[in-house]
Amino acid sequence: MKRIFLSLVLLCSGACCMAQEAKGFDIDLWQNGLPNSNGIDKTQPYDDETRNFKPSIRVFLPEDSVKNGMAVLICPGGGYRVLSIGQEGYEWADFFTKQGIATIVLRYRMPMGVTEVPISDATEAMRIIRENAEKWGIDTNKVGIMGSSAGGHLASTIATHSEEATKPNFQILFYPVISMDKEYTHLDSHNCLIGENASKELEDLYSNQLQINSQTPPAILLLSDDDFLVSPRNSAEYYLALKKAGVKANMHVYPAGGHGWGCGKCFKYHDIMLQDLQIWIDALYAPAPQFPPFFQKKD
Repeated sequence: MKRIFLSLVLLCSGACCMAQEAKGFDIDLWQNGLPNSNGIDKTQPYDDETRNFKPSIRVFLPEDSVKNGMAVLICPGGGYRVLSIGQEGYEWADFFTKQGIATIVLRYRMPMGVTEVPISDATEAMRIIRENAEKWGIDTNKVGIMGSSAGGHLASTIATHSEEATKPNFQILFYPVISMDKEYTHLDSHNCLIGENASKELEDLYSNQLQINSQTPPAILLLSDDDFLVSPRNSAEYYLALKKAGVKANMHVYPAGGHGWGCGKCFKYHDIMLQDLQIWIDALYAPAPQFPPFFQKKD
């Protein structure tokens, strides 16, 4: 079943995705040596076939004429087992750069049960983006994070667990894994990240709906109602927790589409989804609307 699903995702990616025009450059994350190990990254050559992904980022910068200071770090999905780095990563670059948004795609290491490995890669990527902000034309207060599926879990982990220096300013989450609760998590992601026999304390720590507070960055969640791989309850719980904490959040649930559609045009609601995302992005840093006095909140 997993092989069939991956084949369908690859077919969708190869035949239906947006044409990519943006050109990027690569930067290795750990040029002075890895801070931790998943057991193969220090002993085997980097090789995508063996899932020994070299931790790096690919940076796509917008033209000077359209850049607006925004940036987004993209964490592709793949169940913390593989990387869907095409339609959930590189192929988003054209969409964002044409809006003036710097796009940085993360190639992160698989955890293989060592939880901190992908988290450290994503955290370091955020640090590098802010370190190079002036050179890349980025406003350090407009750096967001985006993730799909297990990449959505990684993105929401950075959003809810990071210190101020590496915390993103906004979140874009596509059909994300959010919870590690075995009742409705994606079990393969759970097992790859924290282990099959993880303690309740560890499951709670990485159930990101439980880690939200008033300082959590605003978020948009986009998913299909018929997602057969990651329960929509993940997104619903996260959205409700954000609203309870007073954090701005939007959620768009499309009637059909399953899981893993990314930027693929074979997703029936592709154009509507892009419009929903565009509206939300445009509103992020827009001036607050001025309401008539009788609509204003009273103390």
